[in-house]
Amino acid sequence: MKQLTLGVAVLAAFAGATGAHAFVTVLGGGQAEACSLAAITGKTGPKFIELCTRAIEDEQLSPRDRASTYINRGVLKIRVKDWTAAGKDFDMAVQIKPDLGDAYVNRGAASLGQHRYAESIVDLSKGIQLGSEEPAKAYYNRALAYEGVDDMKAAYYDYLKASELSPDWAAPKNELVRFTVSPKE
Repeated sequence: MKQLTLGVAVLAAFAGATGAHAFVTVLGGGQAEACSLAAITGKTGPKFIELCTRAIEDEQLSPRDRASTYINRGVLKIRVKDWTAAGKDFDMAVQIKPDLGDAYVNRGAASLGQHRYAESIVDLSKGIQLGSEEPAKAYYNRALAYEGVDDMKAAYYDYLKASELSPDWAAPKNELVRFTVSPKE
């Protein structure tokens, strides 16, 4: 089964902050692909989560596709704010495919949703280091986490990086307007 990695990230309830949902695309037919499509198209609800569960339990998947399906199910769980269950899916993805950056980025997003900022920063940084198909979202989420630990300088630089990586994405630009940068005295 051929698979293309596409996704990252999530949300946080910060002043005016809008989050970014992400997914990992699985191609090749079957329930894993349908799960991927549900994540890509923004579906929510138990029937889509169950579709992913059936793919995990019933289909013969490569390690990458199995990990990706856990990520997609986790993304669906994040959409209903089931942070703990989503985190467990991302843990499974990391266990199966520890070199898949998007698994760490999404796990960091789940921690962010639970206001576990320091933990989120560790996972988001690892995901960025390993590589993510949507690094702007990883930097954006890490900026939110840095704000959570009151590291405004690091948050500013991550919002700036997210904006540079995705110049048409409004969310990081909207966050940057809150900052005033002055020369060091």
